[in-house]
Amino acid sequence: MSKTRKIMAVILVAAVAVCIAVILYARWRPLDRRPDSAYLSLLREAYSAVLKYHVEKPDTKKLVQSMVDGMLASLDPHSAYLPPEPYHEMEVQMSGAFGGVGIELGMKDGKLTVIAPIDDTPAFRAGIQPNDHIWKIDDTPTGGMSITNAVKKMRGEKGKPVTLTMIRNGSAKPLVFKLIRDIIKIKSLKSRMLDEGYGFIRISQFQERTGIEFKQALHDLHALAGERLKGLVIDLRYNPGGLLESSVEVANCFIGDDINNTVIVSIKGRGREQSRVFNATLGQKEPRYPIVILINGGSASASEIVAGALQDHKRAIVMGKQSFGKGSVQSIFPLKGDAALKLTTARYYTPSGRSIQAKGIVPDVEVANIVPLPDKEKVVQIKEKDLERSLAADGKQEPEQPKLKDSEHVGNEKDTELQKDYQLRRALELLQSISMLKEKGFN
Repeated sequence: MSKTRKIMAVILVAAVAVCIAVILYARWRPLDRRPDSAYLSLLREAYSAVLKYHVEKPDTKKLVQSMVDGMLASLDPHSAYLPPEPYHEMEVQMSGAFGGVGIELGMKDGKLTVIAPIDDTPAFRAGIQPNDHIWKIDDTPTGGMSITNAVKKMRGEKGKPVTLTMIRNGSAKPLVFKLIRDIIKIKSLKSRMLDEGYGFIRISQFQERTGIEFKQALHDLHALAGERLKGLVIDLRYNPGGLLESSVEVANCFIGDDINNTVIVSIKGRGREQSRVFNATLGQKEPRYPIVILINGGSASASEIVAGALQDHKRAIVMGKQSFGKGSVQSIFPLKGDAALKLTTARYYTPSGRSIQAKGIVPDVEVANIVPLPDKEKVVQIKEKDLERSLAADGKQEPEQPKLKDSEHVGNEKDTELQKDYQLRRALELLQSISMLKEKGFN
């Protein structure tokens, strides 16, 4: 064979080898290097194999739903497929009533976790707390259970029992709560006067009518205060969130008197359609009286939007403990068959550009909710005038005063809730201190 023929033979063999290698690579290359169409083809092949070869004929509806659940579970804890019943329940909850035990759920470190118990519900009355890990629902362990499935197990008819087994603060000993389901009527907010001139509004969840109810509460408090409020406490503790638009309506009552500084919250997604800036409307706003916002580890999502907005605009002092840190926005996409897709589509940012995702709102004044001592353990404060034969200011001996019982030394506060709620009492004291400084001419 001539030298030229040998060279041509080598080139031909090499070319054939390259072609074979390309064909094999295209057929067997790693999944992460294949185009999107290859992934969809893989899904179809797997689905076809399950239908054809599994030892028991599968329920195709459940099979497809499980495929969707698995896809969404790989994204984040808040994206989920909502079958007709849970989707309807979510709509009912936002409107203000549903059946269950009254727990807002989330995922923390891969565990089903209580974000907050809802006020005046079986869970709240039983003493379930934020950050409690739900280990079992009845006899079913929650490991690997989605939020949607957990909600479905806890919801039910009024009067039907459900047992929740909790792990608190990493303790090895579980806590067992035997609850009776009830019709959960969520009261969006309640308001009252704490003291003369000082108002209080507690928002338990942001629902469709929260903005309207909040404005009415402000109107009522002004009427009770006489001329105007001296200060206001907005209580967002244990508020798990709700509708973003309602939180914007609440913040709008206090922001927007400066045309150059009106941002309440901005949301940013992958594209322009998922991104938006919510600005305050211009016009008449609440007078600039001092405001204290109370938050804790159960304050999440929409409640963090309000706290962050008023904090950034220096319109309120945030007091309490660091909030939950849910800084993502979920959008609802209705599907055929009365189902829906709840998908995380954006992150939200406070007016200064802060993302609170997994961080939370850090309070300006950190105050733990100290449990007050029982009356018998309270120390009676003795003063100079209480001593026997004490001298009066003019040098004369003070006449002996009748001794008071311990209960009379405890305090004369009109509001018993203030005696029990240390954080609320501190908030009122701060407002009163600010008013006193203003009255004395301090700026």
